[in-house]
Amino acid sequence: MFIMKERRYYLSTWKEFDAHKRLILVSGPRQSGKTTLAKSIAGSEPSSLYFNYDIPQHRRTLLEDPTFFEKVDRKKGDVPLVVLDEIHKYKGWKNYLKGLYDGYCDGYRFLVTGSGRLDLYQRRGDSLAGRYWQFHLFPFTMGELFRDRVDSEGAVSRLCEIPDISEPEVGDPWNALIRCSGFPEPFLSGEPRTYRRWAAGYHRQVLREDVRDAFAVKQIDTMEALYSLLPARVGSGFSASGCAEILKVSPSTVSSWLEVFRRFFLIFSIQPYHRKISRSLLKEPKLYFYDPVRVDDEAARFENIIALELKRATSLWTDSGYGDYGLWYLRTKEKREVDFLVTRDQVPLFMVEAKLSDPEAASPLVSFQDALNVPAVQLVNRPGIGRVIKNGRNRILIATAARWLAGLS
Repeated sequence: MFIMKERRYYLSTWKEFDAHKRLILVSGPRQSGKTTLAKSIAGSEPSSLYFNYDIPQHRRTLLEDPTFFEKVDRKKGDVPLVVLDEIHKYKGWKNYLKGLYDGYCDGYRFLVTGSGRLDLYQRRGDSLAGRYWQFHLFPFTMGELFRDRVDSEGAVSRLCEIPDISEPEVGDPWNALIRCSGFPEPFLSGEPRTYRRWAAGYHRQVLREDVRDAFAVKQIDTMEALYSLLPARVGSGFSASGCAEILKVSPSTVSSWLEVFRRFFLIFSIQPYHRKISRSLLKEPKLYFYDPVRVDDEAARFENIIALELKRATSLWTDSGYGDYGLWYLRTKEKREVDFLVTRDQVPLFMVEAKLSDPEAASPLVSFQDALNVPAVQLVNRPGIGRVIKNGRNRILIATAARWLAGLS
């Protein structure tokens, strides 16, 4: 059993954002801890008000009095914090937030939390443009558990160093991530049985409630069937036409459903990087889950966990203003492949290869490093691995995944 851990990593991000902007949006997967984080923040404030649109009494209050927050008691000189949880379920929520910002930001601070629909509607008009800052909250990852704040420069400087975190420290959290996912309820239990009970309802609930409510999907059973096909395709180039043939729908329908899964934080995808890579293959994305335990294959699950750690890091580095970070994979027409490439402002920064147990440097990692001239890391799921191999002017670090990821802030 794990002791409940404060989300200090995200609390520090909130404090930094709050010092500069009076409207902050926090989005992420359902049940990843957004409400817990919001209540923790509100509880530490001298004066605050927590609102949740899912609570009937709160919803009725908003409908009857859109400026209900004006009744909050405040201490002299304090700027109250108003937390609006799941507000995206309120019709016209974007215009509502725009009105709050324009009319009340001098006297109040607003923290808005919600699921993928905060991202879903970002592209539909620009009524909130320039009025808010946003960051993403992920399920527990090794980087969060062992670091207190987002730090791109520090993390990059440690890329090819032997991690200074001991293996006994990382053992239990790493095993929990592999067996139970990073979602707080199953992760904190550390019990696979708890994970299975949680997972049995979670994914179906997102599809049957959140997705259906947002899109009125008529073929929800077929959409669920597509979702069930994806775990076996993690880590490989995804072909929409292949799944379309199985499901007897069009490839464009499959692609549109995948986009829905992405927007609701069920999956994420990475594209092949092509700049400066001769004979690059420009087509199929690779898909990964926010819940890697859905993936049965041991090697694919290991790769998915690393993908999620890198996704968390690059998303928060971008959110925090360190640069425009991207996550890609590398592959040539000869099918020589490296699992992950991280870029900053479209420039290659470092590469990561996932190997379940092989401690020898993968030949594609060596050849791509020669081409890109960037640091390279090969992660293995074996204890006690920590080697630095010279490759001309460059170095390749081969390390135990749990320890290296624990230092990725």
